[in-house]
Amino acid sequence: MILGIGTDLANIERIAGTLDRFGDRFKTRVFTEIEQRKAERRADVAGTYAKRWAAKEACSKALGTGLAMGISWKDMAVTNLPSGQPVMQVTGWAADRLAAMTPPGHEAIIHVTLTDDHPWAQAFVVIEARPL
Repeated sequence: MILGIGTDLANIERIAGTLDRFGDRFKTRVFTEIEQRKAERRADVAGTYAKRWAAKEACSKALGTGLAMGISWKDMAVTNLPSGQPVMQVTGWAADRLAAMTPPGHEAIIHVTLTDDHPWAQAFVVIEARPL
């Protein structure tokens, strides 16, 4: 069963401008160390950050809260499987919210997909509850 769906569209040039203006202050406030290392290794640094920004926004929407009710940016993190597939991990208040919305006898699975076509980065998040 579907518990939540979220999407977000981010402007890569806007994220690039924010990186130029605020640099490490922005990166450390919003992104985990793993996300930062991934982005800094990529040719399109701003595009990588923009996709992860969009994923965090989409995840917060799928959780039914937006970036309100205590969710921190770093409570949602995008990593990648060895195949390159992105995966969303939640901690803190986001994990608590996910647990609260998951029916008894089910496990929550967060599906995430990312794409970009300059100047846009987009993410979709679907939260599924699977019977144990």
